[in-house]
Amino acid sequence: MSVFKSNLILLLVAAIWGLAFVAQRVGMDYVGPFTFNGVRFLLGGISLLPLLFVFRDKSQPLAMGLKQAALPGILAGLVLFIASSFQQIGLVTTTAGKAAFITSLYLVLVPVVGIFIGQRTSAFTWLGCFLAVVGLYFLCVKEATSIQSGDLWELAGALFWAFHILIIAHFSRRVNVLQLSWLQTITCALLSLITAAVTETIVVKSIMAAATPIVYGGVFSVGIAYTLQIVGQQKAPPAAAAIILSMETVFAAIGGFILISEIMDLLEILGCALIFSGMLVSQLQGLWTAKTVPCQQAVPEALK
Repeated sequence: MSVFKSNLILLLVAAIWGLAFVAQRVGMDYVGPFTFNGVRFLLGGISLLPLLFVFRDKSQPLAMGLKQAALPGILAGLVLFIASSFQQIGLVTTTAGKAAFITSLYLVLVPVVGIFIGQRTSAFTWLGCFLAVVGLYFLCVKEATSIQSGDLWELAGALFWAFHILIIAHFSRRVNVLQLSWLQTITCALLSLITAAVTETIVVKSIMAAATPIVYGGVFSVGIAYTLQIVGQQKAPPAAAAIILSMETVFAAIGGFILISEIMDLLEILGCALIFSGMLVSQLQGLWTAKTVPCQQAVPEALK
């Protein structure tokens, strides 16, 4: 497969993930955030089951691989549960487009968090952080000192998405990536369903009414998109893959406008542009390095 085809596949992944923000927002009209996440991640885990057998390491029994990935999978699933819960709660009071842009701050937050675990941060990253923070202000602040509660939930979620990516990057070098993904998905599903049973009223009729966004968010966003991401990143350099995948924010804004008539004003559009610029600038160091260092397979990102 050529690099060009890999990039096209990653662009399709970004489109699926971007539209998933719209599906999540629509789904919230019928069920609570924990019910929605619980069912969609359960569907995602079920959709990944066949892949565990198709892409398994034939030199090792599947049960042994799952045992080795159990602890990392549970830890990653716990952080994924927190991140996805914050994201879904935020969607109650913010738009799909804004949620996608704020969530995508993880591209900037990952190297920032990395400072505390001994990783160096380049000048490009600091410039990207500055642009993103300014953009966040224009995007979220409606009044002089007012920020919507949903925006804060999304920002907190972005921090945990950053933690999640760092966890995946660490353990994916030590255990089977697909097994790790399945375990974290099931862990997140169980935690979400347990929380939903305690804090929400689970009504089967409401779940059926939200079937379309739930199926899309589970099967397409979790199962299909994750598989395509693995295929696409076999050839694409890590920094280039990150930039392409960050296009999910653009697809979310476009999808919100076309499908559910979400409209941004000029300041919000400016904020989105600055955040997107910050994400791109934060990846320039990686692109420069990619020109001088042989390309290696990228570590798959966390699920959307």
